[in-house]
Amino acid sequence: MSNTKRKAVVRNLSELQWIQYPGHFDRALSKEIVSPNTTDSEIFDYRISTYQPGAYVQSHVHQVQEQIYHFLSGEGMLILDGVKHIMRTHDVAYIPPGVVHELHNTGLDSLVFLVITSPFKDE
Repeated sequence: MSNTKRKAVVRNLSELQWIQYPGHFDRALSKEIVSPNTTDSEIFDYRISTYQPGAYVQSHVHQVQEQIYHFLSGEGMLILDGVKHIMRTHDVAYIPPGVVHELHNTGLDSLVFLVITSPFKDE
């Protein structure tokens, strides 16, 4: 960690652009709220994501990153090491390193959720 004093940041989500990251398909979009790319954070990647019906992130695994998915609205299927879980409003999933996972919006409305990842880089 840096010894330099870091800056606090306050912003409205409307200031951030929606991004479709590699491996995300059919309007699986995210806004990078807090990360080394958007703030002085050295640890966190904090995003809000919205997946339109049919959108998904392909199956993948993280080597060292831990993730938390906190579902705010909608319905989808989270697959963890081949086990399917229907996720709905107020459901929370913790995904440790080494767990193969993918997420699909299988519902009729937008699937909206928060993603908290630490550390920022998967190395």
